[in-house]
Amino acid sequence: MNDDDQMMMEHALEQARAAAAQGDVPVGAIVVVDGVIIGRGRNRRELDRDPTAHAEVVALREASQAIGHWRIEGTLYVTQEPCPMCAGALVNARIKRLVFGCLNPKAGAVQSLFTITTDPRLNHRMEVRGEVRASECSQLLSKFFAELRKGPEFGS
Repeated sequence: MNDDDQMMMEHALEQARAAAAQGDVPVGAIVVVDGVIIGRGRNRRELDRDPTAHAEVVALREASQAIGHWRIEGTLYVTQEPCPMCAGALVNARIKRLVFGCLNPKAGAVQSLFTITTDPRLNHRMEVRGEVRASECSQLLSKFFAELRKGPEFGS
């Protein structure tokens, strides 16, 4: 396993933990170009009241601002397999490489339900590496949802 991928995923995990601390689903992402983090993102849907404020989109927005262009051509690390919206955004941003943590069996659009990031019918495809630090990423999500189910809206 690539040590750089392991290390960079830790930065994405930090973003995921910050999302959980703010009451959002703990998914975090970073964008790396030439070994430098140029974009960070975490789920902010609850915080921003924005259905598009997924970690990947937030990180892509920050990265494009950092380089002054929409064509990012770097690596995006994210703690959970991207959904269809985010996978499409990665294609549109011309991300070269995607590294994700755990699978997303209910909404994954890279491997689980769809293969948007590698679909030959689209104008861009990227290298994909999945399940990097998958156990840690999955445990963070499981813990968050277990705590959420203990809340008053679930009758506990």
